[in-house]
Amino acid sequence: MGRQIRVAVVGAGPAGIYAADIFAKAEPGARVDIFDRLPTPFGLIRYGVAPDHPRIKEVITALHQVLDEPRIRFLGNVDYGVDVKAEELDPFYDATVIATGADRDRELDIPGIALPGSFGAADFVAWYDGHPDVPGEWPLSAETVAVIGAGNVAIDVARILAKTAGELLETEIPDNVHRGLLASRVTDVHIFARGGPAQVKFTPMELRELDESPNVEVIVDPVGFEVDDQALRGRRTAKMCVQTLRGWVGREPLGRPRRVHLHFFQAPVAILGDERVTGVRTNKADWDVQAVYRAIGYRSRPVADLPFDPVTATIPHEGGRVLDLDGRPVPGRYVTGWIKRGPVGLIGHTKKDAKETVASLLADLPELPPASRPDPAEVLAHLARREVEHTTWAGWQRLDRHEIALGEPHGRRRIKVVPRAEMIAIGRSG
Repeated sequence: MGRQIRVAVVGAGPAGIYAADIFAKAEPGARVDIFDRLPTPFGLIRYGVAPDHPRIKEVITALHQVLDEPRIRFLGNVDYGVDVKAEELDPFYDATVIATGADRDRELDIPGIALPGSFGAADFVAWYDGHPDVPGEWPLSAETVAVIGAGNVAIDVARILAKTAGELLETEIPDNVHRGLLASRVTDVHIFARGGPAQVKFTPMELRELDESPNVEVIVDPVGFEVDDQALRGRRTAKMCVQTLRGWVGREPLGRPRRVHLHFFQAPVAILGDERVTGVRTNKADWDVQAVYRAIGYRSRPVADLPFDPVTATIPHEGGRVLDLDGRPVPGRYVTGWIKRGPVGLIGHTKKDAKETVASLLADLPELPPASRPDPAEVLAHLARREVEHTTWAGWQRLDRHEIALGEPHGRRRIKVVPRAEMIAIGRSG
């Protein structure tokens, strides 16, 4: 009887699911378990994409097909390193692939950054996407808000802050988020970009969507709007963004009730205030705001029992093989996705990452010690002994149908269930 190959993937976002798919197709007899600390699959596709971006969430359709594969098993609500230790899982698997992504905010080391009213964009995104581990309420008492950053997350945050709650009712936002936005007092959102128009990291689609709301007017500050045409050579995406921005400079006011202001070459140097945020200071001016959101990038968190580079916030690797502190490969440990290369790039880059990592795993497989307890039932028994209430793919499908059914009477795509215990209970109700 041949070897029964078993692989664990930690992280059920696109990176982990792609790795599972590529490996399962390369090894037809293998079985893959995908673990995630959340009760649901899809990672930042579910909890990191703005609810008014359904086109991006169509990626879930492709990921859904992967998880429908009988040899790939989803085990949610299992926190690797907390609920189960790495060495506890080793007997059940030939190898482990880490794909835990990046869900924390990069730090911004300027005075006043810790004042009340100063927020990380990742936390706000998690709130409006209904993440079960963030508070159900968000303070939205500010009328004028600053967003620091020049990427798509900054655009998403500004757009959600500026839109009316009624506009978002057609999306899948949870009820608590709708109530919070309904009470919001925001009228003006100022986006501060450290560089110029040619250096922005927005995608053209994200930028154009900023101006599509009937309630939001986009105003580009002409001060500092300087374009280095030389810097645009060969950069089609940047050219498209600059063309859009140029069309907004100096246009006639539209008279919409809320406004998003774009400022260039305005690097933040301090958050102002004594007991809470009262302003933001850039290298050019002081601005009166009552809240600040930093959207300068995501950062991965360390993974238990694995090396971690605190500078790059990644796991050191060579071709996806995890390296120890001496630069030697750690047998049976692999990494893919943002925790491998940093939080940059699109879904296509994630798939390329997974291909490289799986190629290394396949090359190493003949030399890796086989799992001593490869029976798929063994790991479930272990989770039961540890009293880990894991969720399953069938449970997610029940929750998915439940959320869609909640939205149907209101003409909405779905209404997300937020509390972790409620998600688990619905998934186990069939």
